[in-house]
Amino acid sequence: MSDVSPQTRAEIDGIGRAAMRRIDPGSRAMVIAVGVVAAVASLLLPWVAGASGWQVMATDAGAGFPTFFSYTMTTFAIVVSSAALLTRLWVLAWLAAFGSGVTSVTGLWAIWSLQTGAAPGPGIGLVLGVLAIVVLTFVWAGAALSRT
Repeated sequence: MSDVSPQTRAEIDGIGRAAMRRIDPGSRAMVIAVGVVAAVASLLLPWVAGASGWQVMATDAGAGFPTFFSYTMTTFAIVVSSAALLTRLWVLAWLAAFGSGVTSVTGLWAIWSLQTGAAPGPGIGLVLGVLAIVVLTFVWAGAALSRT
């Protein structure tokens, strides 16, 4: 026999289910925050032919992979990562990890497309953005896998 009432048991079970949906990034939280700041900073630096990342996103100045990368980086590195870090929801951590992984590939394609075409090559902002998203991919994957 248990001394716990059904209402108390339901409350305890609800708290347990809520805890299972959360992550604790621990020291990874600082690395994620720095990665998000680096992604924002990369949007302010030159990407393609002197156009900054936000200009590439707003005006399609980079046409092709750089433009697609700017959208996916903004979505996953800034918006989803910030939301996952603030809410600490496990599903958002996985979305940030998966989206950052896909964005890493599009970032590498963006750099490759600028190096193989007639364009002058990738700017420092694009390279910083790719480095930030690669770091975020691995840090988010580690945080999502070590759910407590």
